[in-house]
Amino acid sequence: MYRLIVVDDEEEVRKGIIEKIEWNKYGFEIVGEADNGIEAMEAVEKVLPDVVLTDIRMPYMDGLALAEKLKARYPTIKIIFLTGINEFECAQMAVKLNVIDYILKPVSSVELTEMLHKIKQILDSEIARKKDYEMLREHYRRSLPLLRDKFLNLLITNRYNSSDVSRKAKSFGFEIDSNGFIVSVLRIDSDKVFKNNLREEQKVVSEEPESGVIDDRELLEFAVLNISEEITGKYKAGVVFTHNEYIVFIFTLKDSNKEDFINKSFSILEEIRISIEKYLETPVTIGIGRFCLDISFLPYSYEDAVTALDYSMVLKKNHVIYIEDLEPDNCKKLNFDELKERSLTSCIKVGTPGEISAVIDGLFKEIIQAQISFKDYQIYLLEMLTVVLKVAKDLNVDMFNLFGETNNLISEIYKLKELDDAREWLTNICIKIRNCISINRQDTSKQIVKKAVEYVNSNFHDSEIVIEKVCKHLHISSSYFSTLFKKEMNMTFNNYLTKVRMEAAKELLRTTNMKTYEIAQRVGFSEPNYFSYCFKKKFGISPSEFRNKLNNT
Repeated sequence: MYRLIVVDDEEEVRKGIIEKIEWNKYGFEIVGEADNGIEAMEAVEKVLPDVVLTDIRMPYMDGLALAEKLKARYPTIKIIFLTGINEFECAQMAVKLNVIDYILKPVSSVELTEMLHKIKQILDSEIARKKDYEMLREHYRRSLPLLRDKFLNLLITNRYNSSDVSRKAKSFGFEIDSNGFIVSVLRIDSDKVFKNNLREEQKVVSEEPESGVIDDRELLEFAVLNISEEITGKYKAGVVFTHNEYIVFIFTLKDSNKEDFINKSFSILEEIRISIEKYLETPVTIGIGRFCLDISFLPYSYEDAVTALDYSMVLKKNHVIYIEDLEPDNCKKLNFDELKERSLTSCIKVGTPGEISAVIDGLFKEIIQAQISFKDYQIYLLEMLTVVLKVAKDLNVDMFNLFGETNNLISEIYKLKELDDAREWLTNICIKIRNCISINRQDTSKQIVKKAVEYVNSNFHDSEIVIEKVCKHLHISSSYFSTLFKKEMNMTFNNYLTKVRMEAAKELLRTTNMKTYEIAQRVGFSEPNYFSYCFKKKFGISPSEFRNKLNNT
């Protein structure tokens, strides 16, 4: 069932369209409605529809502006115009904005059902292209550029001099002459196999077993890779390949500056995440590493991207996570090549006390099984402690407050004679540091939100204030900020901004004789009618009614 929202400023027209036909009969369900483009964008963000059926002429944000925003932010959504203007003008606008088609008012049920049939065919075709089992099998066999993937894998696991890889990079279509790079990694968060995501009519059952059969999990991974390559190729952003359990992106900076490049990379990866969730019904998490100027530092950016994935335990899965948002002051690079080191680091940063105990128990179990000498045991313990102390240093843990001035942890190692004592000692250290990191992270989040609130309170009169402008002021990505703000304030940023503006408007109505349009401009609304609309929506009465009520009491 495809999801559709109806947008029209005339409630009678809107309700008439919704009640005109049995939508389910044609493969659609109404998941929302709105009476202007601004409300439509809010609805789209909440329900992520497949189709938007919108009027062109509406107040505050018309259908043309809405279509432009949808095309930029949600390019997979299909748009249909409702219009009363002549066919030629509408056709011109539809082509320019990539609109599927238009329907002239008044809308008849016949025209509407014909349009829905056409849209459904387009959507079915897109999904079939993404999911077709047999096509993917054949494409999979023909698309194994082993040498290219081997070369790209080496780029993120070994440090190379730029001149050493220039010739090979060009032969594989990778732009080496770049002003900078970012490595990102995608992890599939679902355990479902590909076959479970197919519609029944698309499943193919083979009568006889084939040699070299590709299992369904591999096909799901290949379908995710296929979407990733398609969207990355559309923007000519860089290269995509697989490494271990991840899909890896190396994006290259060409003409823009560093900040624009990072924002553009985030936007592309978010489009990839949304497309995979939509077409494959599969959640994925994407980690973005740090920006690096030289190709020899790609392994560091890759390790940062993998580290960013660990934070999905805190931020929840199905997100794009930028490492700089979570570890902004991590200036010293650490190379945790061993799985044991990364596992210990991860559980200290984002794990629970129980997970820390389990990881350390596993590390000490290896000591027992290896039957190493006492001297080697002390070296092994020192290596573990070094990893712990590096994590504490990178995340600005105050070790003096935690352990006291005279407590030298490294010297303590040589006093520990029993493995059980050492395990308990190290576990307690890790849990203390973990608790401190958790408190610091909460304090950091509160500080970011506090600065945003202060910025809004000081600048709400600016009609051009948007979430991107605030994030640029705070040097933080909009996706992470939105999650953070909602978690701390229990409301979205836009709702908070509107609340501040409305309270300021009430005060001006109460204490001044300013006209409504003057108050609208004073509190950040360039359109007085939209100000009145928002005021009535929030308080149930218009600004003039509010003032009259005050005067009468």
